[in-house]
Amino acid sequence: MSQPIAEVPAGYGAWLAGLKSQIRDARLRAALSVNAELIALYWRIGREILARQERDGWGARVIDRLATDLRAEFAGLRGFSRANLLYMRAFAEAWPEEDLVQRIVGRLPWGQNIELLSKLKDQAARLWYAEATLEHGWSRAVLAAQIQTGLRERQGRAITNFDRVLPPAASDLAQQILKDPYQFDFLSLTAETRERELEQALVARVKDLLLEMGKGFAFIGSQHHLEVGGQDWYVDLLFYHRRLRCLVAVDLKVGPFQPEHAGKMNFYLAALDDRDREPGDNPSIGLILCRERNRVVVEYALRSVGSPIGIAEYRLLVADALPAGLAQSLPTPEELESGMTLPDDEDGEAV
Repeated sequence: MSQPIAEVPAGYGAWLAGLKSQIRDARLRAALSVNAELIALYWRIGREILARQERDGWGARVIDRLATDLRAEFAGLRGFSRANLLYMRAFAEAWPEEDLVQRIVGRLPWGQNIELLSKLKDQAARLWYAEATLEHGWSRAVLAAQIQTGLRERQGRAITNFDRVLPPAASDLAQQILKDPYQFDFLSLTAETRERELEQALVARVKDLLLEMGKGFAFIGSQHHLEVGGQDWYVDLLFYHRRLRCLVAVDLKVGPFQPEHAGKMNFYLAALDDRDREPGDNPSIGLILCRERNRVVVEYALRSVGSPIGIAEYRLLVADALPAGLAQSLPTPEELESGMTLPDDEDGEAV
């Protein structure tokens, strides 16, 4: 017979929740500690290979022999392939300072470090993406996508009037969270896509949209209703940014930027501040996303606008703009969702 379940005493639920939290935290710290030790080991092995080759003149074939010997000794342990040993050597060469390894890249999983090594040649760029990966918790696939779309070059590049209408600290942060251009290449649309269709496609892929928008953005909704003077108005996309502590209104334009777009956004922001802004929130910010924009026209349009507004372009994967025959060869969204994957190689061998 099973034992009867004892009566739950007062306060047990909160105590149990606390214990569960402690167990999860301990497991996470243990996993992070194991990862840090592993990366440190890889760095030391890579440094030893470098030193032997530079000091003693050992050739490249020593790595083949080392891979064979280590695999023979640690038969059940992955991670000592020739490819991985070459990555260890490259890792030590890319990060010669042990302190930097311990503070930053040593806290990243090996797969993310391989992406940094294989996709980036510039040390400053590697460090930027490493720090961003730590801050945002990017997976290897997300890191690869951010490198491919040139996030570092796009971050903070939107044309804005923030330096004129926001306090310096808020202006710097607001400028940094906006990009130019935004990459919506997770959407496959035609060149004739209308604004409403673009909006619906983004909402349908809201997880991808939030990833592209960046850390701190919380999605509130689409076609956010504003009633002003007995008339109805609608904001295409509405977000809240946690660090800026403000609403962020996004207006989508399928054509080039026009000066009147800034006036309409200024109107939206005034209405949002009056009707939706909560006590303690900062003034709302506007972002106009268009297919193209002329910098001089944008700067003139924003010169006399009193609300904080940024203008940026966006990029789509436009099916009918692809070279002939290529569009037909691409997998459909349904095929991708069904589990279509590329074959693995041992460059990113797990351990």
